[in-house]
Amino acid sequence: MFDTLTDRLQETMKTLRGDTKLTPENMEDAIREVRKALLEADVSLKVVKLFISRVRQQALGAEVLESVSPGQQFVKIVYDELTAILGGENVPIKLEGEPPVVMLLGLQGSGKTTACAKLALKLRKEGNKPLMVACDIQRPAAIKQLQTLGKQIDIPVFTIPDSSDVVDIAKKAVEEAKKNGNHPVILDTAGRLQIDTDLMAELMLIDRTLEPSEKLLVIDAMTGQESVNVAETFNTQIGISGVLLAKADGDARGGAALSVREAAEQPIKFISTGEKLDNLDAFYPDRMASRILGMGDVIALVEKAQDAIDEKEAEKVAKQMIAGEFTLEMFLQSQKMMKRMGSMGDIMKLMGIGGMFGLNSDQQDMLATHGEKMLHLYETAINSMTPEERRRPEIINMQRRRRISKGSGLKDNEIGQMLNEFEQMRKMFSQFRNMMGGMPIPGMPGMPGMPGMGGTPDWGELMKNPPQMPPGGGFGGKNPPPGYPKGGGSLFRKKNKKRF
Repeated sequence: MFDTLTDRLQETMKTLRGDTKLTPENMEDAIREVRKALLEADVSLKVVKLFISRVRQQALGAEVLESVSPGQQFVKIVYDELTAILGGENVPIKLEGEPPVVMLLGLQGSGKTTACAKLALKLRKEGNKPLMVACDIQRPAAIKQLQTLGKQIDIPVFTIPDSSDVVDIAKKAVEEAKKNGNHPVILDTAGRLQIDTDLMAELMLIDRTLEPSEKLLVIDAMTGQESVNVAETFNTQIGISGVLLAKADGDARGGAALSVREAAEQPIKFISTGEKLDNLDAFYPDRMASRILGMGDVIALVEKAQDAIDEKEAEKVAKQMIAGEFTLEMFLQSQKMMKRMGSMGDIMKLMGIGGMFGLNSDQQDMLATHGEKMLHLYETAINSMTPEERRRPEIINMQRRRRISKGSGLKDNEIGQMLNEFEQMRKMFSQFRNMMGGMPIPGMPGMPGMPGMGGTPDWGELMKNPPQMPPGGGFGGKNPPPGYPKGGGSLFRKKNKKRF
């Protein structure tokens, strides 16, 4: 969602890197570019003015420390103000009452029904027993859609066929929840193409009758500045308690996320990050600000790993790697675990690869596509090996290599190149083990001691001294994808001109 904004902000930060100190002149140039970036992202003009005013005020009074550059100092100021304008801190959902009632509001097409199922699934994972209620009797097939989603995630849906009394449906749903021990009750209310008196009257009636503990406004991230008008109207007439930002995985420019919090004066509590029903995350302003600036979100990456990867399986693989027992079989295992966490592109963005190496979104996408292609080729070659060859790749001689080549459709020299790079990777793990001196690795499965979890990493330092990647850059020794910028440091190996 924030790709364009991220790219523009990263370009702006680069202009300050060569300066020795912050001056009114270079600061104003940077602020002007930040303003343009925000306006292009369809952020509300009111929010842009407020944001720029705060950044200017902070930058003018900032004393640049000797240990950081002006660019790093400006990044820190922008990061702090982005965090503030997004809400400052995470505000968890409030579930009060017996049972608690959560009412979802929003315009038609904003994604309320899908958001209802996503929220129910998330709350069940947290130990609750939710009940979804089909209160949208206006839109054809809305009830059927919610029932279908309920079956997919095995969460009950309360309906009263042919009833036109929304308040009666909601009241009986609460009675049903009390009887069956459901907690909370999530109401999927009706929407309209635009705000009208009938819609508001219906919602106000439900609000006064049930007194929900949460009234979450579902905002389509694609709406941009229009989200400001929607949020202000709903908040004035109904009084919302928070925002759920839907469709944030689309090609929206990010204006809604940066505008709606200030307009509604209520926190963004959830953000939908994909089409799957488990793609709903709690909203953390500091993490989102970090993503917008291309710094990644290591904590979110750790959480994804904890959800997607079996801890015992990961711990076993990690111990074997560090013990110098890394095999091709384990390489396949580790790749399968990584795939559960999402695409390589998503993982790269959470790792902050763009910020580390100065890559824009298109370059990261090319890199991710190229990397996934190479991993697929590796997987094909490994699947053509015998179990013994996967466990002991050193036994693969020329005869075996030819057989693997025929089975996988790759050339002999390509198989040899893959094996050479795998051996280099194994040596790297062995060196790492020696460096650790046999000590346990902080942050291995469970991640309790992962460095940097307590605050924001020094991204400026990382940009100056990026971590060195394994030989071949992890791409089978191939050159970077077509159109990729040259001079990528240790990211690519330039000498090898062979195609894998």
